Amino acid sequence: MIFSLNSCFTPTHSSRNSKLPGCDLKKTSLLPAWQIERRDQRCQCGTGKGNSAAAATDFYLPRSFLSPLSAGNRGPELFPPVLYQKPPCPWSARTRWVHARAGQARLQGCSPETKTGTLILIQTLWLARSALTALGMLAELYFKRRPGWWKMLAVAMYMALLACLQAQELQGHVSIILLGATGDLAKKYLWQGLFQLYLDEVGKGYSFSFHGAALTSTKQGQEFIAKVLESLSCPEDVAPGHCAELRGQFQQLSQYRHLRTSEDYMALSKDIEAQLQHRGLREAGRIFYFSVPPFAYADIARNINSSCRPGPGAWLRVVLEKPFGHDRLSAQQLATELGSFFQEKEMYRVDHYLGKQAVAQILPFRDQNRKALDGLWNRHHVERVEIIMKETVDAEGRTSFYEEYGVIRDVLQNHLTEVLTLVAMELPHDVSSSEAVLRHKLQAFRALRGLQKGSAVLGQYQAYSEQVRREQRKPDGFHSLTPTFAGILVHMDNLRWEGIPFLLMSGKALDERVGYVRILFRNQAYCAQNEKRWVADQSQCLPRQIIFYIGHGELGSPAVLVSQNLFRPSLPSKSWKEVEGRPGLHLFGRPLSDYYAYSPVREQDAYSVLISHIFHGRKDSFITTENLLASWVFWTPLLDSLAHEVPRLYPGGTENGHLLDFEFSGTQLRFSQQQLEQLVPGPGSAPKPSDFQVLQAKYRESPLISAWPEELIAKLAEDIEATAVRAVQRFGEFHLALSGGSSPVPLFEQLATRHYGFPWAHTHLWLVDERCVPLRDPESNFQGLQAHLLQHVRVPHYNVHPMPVHLHQRLCAEEDRGAQMYASEISALVTNSSFDLVLLGMGMDGHTASLFPQSPAGLEGTQLVVLTRSPSKPHERMSLSLPLINRARKVAVLVMGRMKREITMLVSRVGHEPKKWPISGVLPSSGQLVWYMDYEAFLG
Repeated sequence: MIFSLNSCFTPTHSSRNSKLPGCDLKKTSLLPAWQIERRDQRCQCGTGKGNSAAAATDFYLPRSFLSPLSAGNRGPELFPPVLYQKPPCPWSARTRWVHARAGQARLQGCSPETKTGTLILIQTLWLARSALTALGMLAELYFKRRPGWWKMLAVAMYMALLACLQAQELQGHVSIILLGATGDLAKKYLWQGLFQLYLDEVGKGYSFSFHGAALTSTKQGQEFIAKVLESLSCPEDVAPGHCAELRGQFQQLSQYRHLRTSEDYMALSKDIEAQLQHRGLREAGRIFYFSVPPFAYADIARNINSSCRPGPGAWLRVVLEKPFGHDRLSAQQLATELGSFFQEKEMYRVDHYLGKQAVAQILPFRDQNRKALDGLWNRHHVERVEIIMKETVDAEGRTSFYEEYGVIRDVLQNHLTEVLTLVAMELPHDVSSSEAVLRHKLQAFRALRGLQKGSAVLGQYQAYSEQVRREQRKPDGFHSLTPTFAGILVHMDNLRWEGIPFLLMSGKALDERVGYVRILFRNQAYCAQNEKRWVADQSQCLPRQIIFYIGHGELGSPAVLVSQNLFRPSLPSKSWKEVEGRPGLHLFGRPLSDYYAYSPVREQDAYSVLISHIFHGRKDSFITTENLLASWVFWTPLLDSLAHEVPRLYPGGTENGHLLDFEFSGTQLRFSQQQLEQLVPGPGSAPKPSDFQVLQAKYRESPLISAWPEELIAKLAEDIEATAVRAVQRFGEFHLALSGGSSPVPLFEQLATRHYGFPWAHTHLWLVDERCVPLRDPESNFQGLQAHLLQHVRVPHYNVHPMPVHLHQRLCAEEDRGAQMYASEISALVTNSSFDLVLLGMGMDGHTASLFPQSPAGLEGTQLVVLTRSPSKPHERMSLSLPLINRARKVAVLVMGRMKREITMLVSRVGHEPKKWPISGVLPSSGQLVWYMDYEAFLG
């Protein structure tokens, strides 16, 4: 009985679907136990060049292959005629023959993808033979007297077999175009990453071509690429000879071309199509890797979209390197521009930190150890999280980039924030689902609490400004404000992580090169025995921590470390192994032997990992447009507030000592070691901030208290508490009206964390003004009050009085009478509508509350609460009126920052002109006005 496998090639299979193009099967030996017969047939496949006549190969199974079914005079009549018909010739070029004989499977003279395709075909037939044999023996009893059923069974089995063989066809051709192929990133990482992809995927059903593209001339580009390709290396487990063979194959598949104009891209596309047609391949997709500056993205994207997209049925993937914008606005503009050329599913924004093996293990580790971590991974057990990247190198040679971006934009906004989301996000049920992972990461971004200036400490190594002057040709007196070191304190506003500090830190010219994520757990145990008798895997008094060691440092390689007194973790044994003991090595205060320590079986470069994920379409390792913009929404306000801050200078390296150590309290971060400052330069040692303490004087004929910011806030908080205690003693309650904005935030945090005797249970909190936005909006003054004060103190909810700006699903509509409602509430609860204390600020245009110059609303009259309009967004506001403010028993005006110096000087000279300077109209009729100014606002 003879069965032709050429029936696999139905008329719907074009020349691009041929199974064995370019393979010398005469040299091929396959699996033993059966033979493949052959028959030469000539068929006409067209009259094109080199294609006038081709040899079609019919594969036949001997009668013995199907012996159970062919026994007992049931021969070829069991099989339908279509299985014997000569098919249309599927090849566009000559295909040679298969010769099978017993012996070890070995394929020679074939392209890598064809080797695997042939082996798969033969192995599939071998398995099918076993299955058919068993099935035939079982069916023999049932169908012995039903010969008609044999035909149906045979047809069904063979159709299934043919479908299986068709599914094992070559999966198609992938063209990878590396733009910026002669740049540093390509030279150091990307060509090696592409070679690793080839090593991993060769023989798995895909064919490849690699196109290095740049603006470099063709000759120079070819010489550069040839030199880079010669330096490519294989993993240690690949024999040198085999590595050389694979490298040679990769070199043959790689070429350089000059790409600039749309015609160049069109020519590239035509060359790819011609190659596919010549080799009889189906196109699977194209990858364009943008290793170029972001300003070039738009032109390249336009050319790809118009001239170099793959045909129908093939995918397109474009890979984008950071930076992705400079702030929220520029990121949005870039995203919109790219979105006009590419779909979201086609864009892969690279953050190479997500390819680091320790970072890539965070989610799988959490998933594989769910049972142990479910009760620990929360605010009740975690003390803090540290996400650190330290570098010993400085920015020399890169100052043009660094002057534009600085350490926060370069490292914290992307690398460390991405890691933070992996630690803090809710764990999806299926961590292999890219959609679920990205959705949960976005939720984590949205739970990040807004950052304030006090959330950061900045530094700059001392040689940096001189390097900028030299490289950027700046004048001798130039001093850069760009930070090269930053520590940031981050909090999450959700139930899992409420109150837990996340410390992010990175810097250049530091004492060591290391990166890690450290989750430190609370220690609530007391051990009665001496510390010398504590056992690492038993004592709960030893530190309990999980560390994802990203690399370098004393350990020297990626690792996952878990304290033995926590639990023994589960990691995939095929890719992670236990670290061998290293006596004398201490990490995070404990010997390595105190940890369950694991390292990768085979270390991989981050770019190699990510290029593989791009090829396989794994989007969870990349940054979506939504997540990118969410990150910039979080970081941009802090960056704006720090734009004029002077960073602390540090010498660099081990000489830094404790100069960059920092500590946190509440949401405030500060250096542990105070740096000397002086008001007026002069001989001798500079005075310390504590030398100036609190200066008391007069300003606009009212008491003035001036000090350094920290002392000023402490003094104001102390005065508010004293006023509250006196009010509660006299009247049984304290009515406090608070302004919004950034200036009161340190005060709120001071009250929340330092004043435990404050009579919160008897305090009513009111708002001086509010933006016309929903109360949950980050720009809402009430939201700021909630984040920095209310959630940390115990004020009865019925004593909290937000302004009713959002009524009937509308914002500050006159017909909703929100201002009148708030005025009625004040009149009902506050005796004589006289607050015990009103806290105000002063804007750079002289406004206070939301009472603005050249706007009559709220400056006079009988209204207690008014709707006003601000010159800045959001324009619509609600505010207490000036007459109501002046009824207060005490008004405190807080003015901070060097940017307020000019308005401070101006207001000191004007009279009572509230229409031009609303702050000048603040003068309590029967109460006290006190000004609180820091030295920068008062003295400049």
